[in-house]
Amino acid sequence: MPEEVDQRLGEIESALAAFEDRPMLYEPTEIARAGVFISIDSEGRLSVDRGYVRPEDDVLETDPDVGQNADVSSTEGQEPGTSVQRTIIAVAGGTLDAEEDDEDTAKPLPDRLITELTAHRTLALRDALAENPAIAFQAVLHNFVLTAFYRFASSGNCLEIGLRTPTFPAQAPGLRESASAKAVEARHESWKARLPRSENDLWDALTALDGGAQASLFSHCASFAVNAVYEPANRYNQSRVSAHGVRTRLDQADVLARAVGLDMVQVGWRPTVDNYLGRVTKPRILEAVREAKGESSAQLIDHLKKAEMAKEAERLLDGSGWLPEPLRLVDPDAAPVAQEGGAGPLPEFLADEEDSENVSDDDPRQLDAAE
Repeated sequence: MPEEVDQRLGEIESALAAFEDRPMLYEPTEIARAGVFISIDSEGRLSVDRGYVRPEDDVLETDPDVGQNADVSSTEGQEPGTSVQRTIIAVAGGTLDAEEDDEDTAKPLPDRLITELTAHRTLALRDALAENPAIAFQAVLHNFVLTAFYRFASSGNCLEIGLRTPTFPAQAPGLRESASAKAVEARHESWKARLPRSENDLWDALTALDGGAQASLFSHCASFAVNAVYEPANRYNQSRVSAHGVRTRLDQADVLARAVGLDMVQVGWRPTVDNYLGRVTKPRILEAVREAKGESSAQLIDHLKKAEMAKEAERLLDGSGWLPEPLRLVDPDAAPVAQEGGAGPLPEFLADEEDSENVSDDDPRQLDAAE
């Protein structure tokens, strides 16, 4: 295509676009009685819909009967646009039976009948969905994605499965800057760029994904519902949580952590003054150093004040892989660890002496020696 022709076509397309996108113009009389609806769209932007008129401000159309075999004098003295109330006179034999008229008129279906019919459809749809695991998985995924990515999506959904993202009651130091937080945010933004802008196009977009992509998106959405946070069952939380409920939550979190092989050391957590050492007592600090580095390292800092002790403990624990108890992955099948201070194996020379004392009196060798 010649360059001048292509340039001319571009000018025509620009002119057509400007013609199609021109603003709507209203008459001054219409502007005086019309208004707008202001709302927020699904992307959080301002949405303004113009050209709406309230029923009481609407101008009534002129009755076509006026001027055609009608008494014009009956409307004299009235303002234009006002309606005229007429009296209907029924002559003998001219009235219709009300019941027959109701039977012959097409009316909307009764609400009760619609409820009963849709109950049959709901039960049939349940059975059909149970026979199609792939569509059932996509239906749950569709619900999860609506909740996770479309903040202003309609709350009505035929699949009543909710995805609730719990909030953190306290903002831990360094939580937003942690490696886990950055990984979750990067994954979310990556999926957001692949999903359609409108929720109406979401089902077709999910259908176009292969099984691996659907499973990955499902895992991402399901992860937002994880709640492994400890909450004290005190008088401030009595109406919301209980000690048993929190304990059950943490036990299930341990099961999930073992299933995915969670290691808080590998994800980048390490004890610092801000996130642990500066917020516990001195015996706790010494206990951490003792567990990670031994008694000799703990004795090096046991004479320091708490601030200096916490700072030195952070230096000693760096790279040790030590974790506080709430972050440890406990294996329920592991053998119990022997308590510190318990009696260990005796030295060899004491063991020999004890064995000689435990020799039975009826041992023949012992009798021979006595003789």
